[in-house]
Amino acid sequence: MTARTASVQRDTLETQIQVNINLDGTGDANFETGVPFLDHMMDQIARHGLIDLDIKANGDTHIDDHHTVEDIGITLGQAFNKAVGDKKGILRYGHAYVPLDEALSRVVIDFSGRPGLEMHCEFTRASVGGFDVDLFYEFFQGFVNHAGVSMHIDNIRGRNTHHQIETIFKAFGRALRMALTFDERARDAMPSTKGCL
Repeated sequence: MTARTASVQRDTLETQIQVNINLDGTGDANFETGVPFLDHMMDQIARHGLIDLDIKANGDTHIDDHHTVEDIGITLGQAFNKAVGDKKGILRYGHAYVPLDEALSRVVIDFSGRPGLEMHCEFTRASVGGFDVDLFYEFFQGFVNHAGVSMHIDNIRGRNTHHQIETIFKAFGRALRMALTFDERARDAMPSTKGCL
């Protein structure tokens, strides 16, 4: 089996982002983004997705975190798109429900080649530790646009905003893990009646 790895560097006037990824890893993770709460969420993707993930970012966080968070989503999406290859033999679809105390979230993903995001989350606070929670929409929009996936994200319930967000990212990692798993019965088959994704 070909290694499903990728390294992507994305430089703009606002941010410089480096992402290294191994889709068949063990959850090893290293983050230097300058946005601590985002690092904590990226760790959920790695640990629950069993994806080795290294992200380094230098952004204009002296203004705010917007450009850095969005551009990490974009670059991570590019890395996934590159690492997943031709998609032959993968399950393609993934879903997960994840609870954390009173919070419960669901993420459903399709490696369809068509970007689309439906995100329905009513966070109980506008920020967590100084992090603007609205930026997670920008992160996921950047990811789906550049990974070429359709994704539905629903926070079903929750009172603690940290818990709400953490369940979303844990469910995201679990859904990725399922979708990217190889189906032993269809190793060389394209999971689409179109013959391509």
